[in-house]
Amino acid sequence: MNKISSRQIYLFLACVAPVGKLILLPAQLANFSKNDLLFPLLAHLLLQAAAVFCVLLLAKKGQTLYDLLVRAFGKIVAKMLSTVFALFLLFAALLPLLEQKLFVQNVFYDTLPSVVSFAPYFLFAAFVCAKPLAGFGRTWDILGPLAAVGLIGILALSAPNADYAALMPAGASGGAGFLKGAAAGFPWFYDAALLIPMLGHIDYKKGMAWKGALFYLLGGAFVIFFFATFYGIFQETAVNQLFAFSATSKYYSGITMLGRIDYVFIYALALVMAFYCALPVQGCAECALQAYGRKKYLPTVLGILISALLFALSLLLDYKFADVLKVISGTVFWLFPVFCLAVPALLLLFLIKGGRRETA
Repeated sequence: MNKISSRQIYLFLACVAPVGKLILLPAQLANFSKNDLLFPLLAHLLLQAAAVFCVLLLAKKGQTLYDLLVRAFGKIVAKMLSTVFALFLLFAALLPLLEQKLFVQNVFYDTLPSVVSFAPYFLFAAFVCAKPLAGFGRTWDILGPLAAVGLIGILALSAPNADYAALMPAGASGGAGFLKGAAAGFPWFYDAALLIPMLGHIDYKKGMAWKGALFYLLGGAFVIFFFATFYGIFQETAVNQLFAFSATSKYYSGITMLGRIDYVFIYALALVMAFYCALPVQGCAECALQAYGRKKYLPTVLGILISALLFALSLLLDYKFADVLKVISGTVFWLFPVFCLAVPALLLLFLIKGGRRETA
């Protein structure tokens, strides 16, 4: 069976994962933490790096999530917990899909109805669910460098216009601003949870856990630089800039002569985002297939059902994005640290205890 290589995992963590933080999250953190937005961002990156370390250590056993749960709790409980985790990934997929839909509609196709401009994406999501996970690994060989070029290009065009002194004085928003920003930012940090359905499909190499965490922090360094640049450009008005990475580069002085050359990098990042947003959808399908069996047509049927459900939700919530954002980032944000931080740590703990019992 084809497996996801260590190189592909590193490309995902360092290049692909950062792209999912570049649309609404900067304005969200600026809203709550003001010029201290880098502090909750750094906290999230460190927490996710630790969770990535835990998940990649679990990959060392070469067992799927369902196999690990069976080993710890038995088949019946394992099916229940796999189903719960699949439902969480389905829930986690909603915000990035709506975010991406809003971005595509407003930046690329502002004269078309959202149904026309974004509906084809759900066909793509259904197709992705029917494909093996190793296929995603191969796409990261292409998307990783593409994301790196896009992010570096956006930063190169944006940085000269930023006043980084706007980030001072540090700590102006106080502890309350930090906590509010940290809580509101949780729905964008679920990268460790995306790796969990890949367990059993990862070709583990020695040192992969700590290297994966370091690669994630390397990508996080670019995210921090982008957030600092974003706030340095917009400062007090940063909270109103909903499409961050497409907004910072348009003030590049050369645009008056060369035109919107920044769209080359914007399109590159948008393509990577399309695949990144499909990951929780595929993860949801994978967890269900592990628990209930991978019959001949089940992946295709399941992919169609999941995509149809998300498409129906996108239509239902078409003009209610602000309410959705308020609920997910304000009311039920605690679901993300539970499933993205606590679950990897608890799985690793159960595995260590189980290994000790077997040794004894």
